[in-house]
Amino acid sequence: QVQLVESGGGLVQAGGSLRLSCAASGSISRINVMGWYRQAPGKQRELVARITSGGSTDYTDSVKGRFTISRDNAKNTGYLQMSNLKPEDTAVYYCNAMATSLQGRKLAVWGQGTLVTVSS
Repeated sequence: QVQLVESGGGLVQAGGSLRLSCAASGSISRINVMGWYRQAPGKQRELVARITSGGSTDYTDSVKGRFTISRDNAKNTGYLQMSNLKPEDTAVYYCNAMATSLQGRKLAVWGQGTLVTVSS
C-alpha cells in the first residue's frame, strides 16, 4: 500500500503565501509523476501543477508565475509553494502520485486533501 499525506493548508489573506507538502509512504519503488490538483466548491477537480521524476514541470495558466512545484525524491515528498494567493485559489488541494510499487505495480494514489482558503 502507498499513502499520501498532505499538510500546510489553512487560511491566508489575499497576497499571502502558503506551502503545501505531500509525503508518500508505504511500498514505493519510485514516484514517477507527482501532481497537485484542486477542487473549488461547485467546480470540477483541476490540475494545478505536476512534476516528473526528472524535474520537468508544468502548470495551469492561472497559477503560472505564482506557484512553484518541487519534490525531494530521497524523501518521497512533494511541495507546492503558493505565493500572491488570490480568493479564486480557494479550494481543497489534493496531492496525486503516479508511482511504482516495490512489487512493480503501477499505482495512482490520492491524498486526503487539504483546504486552502484565501480571504479578500
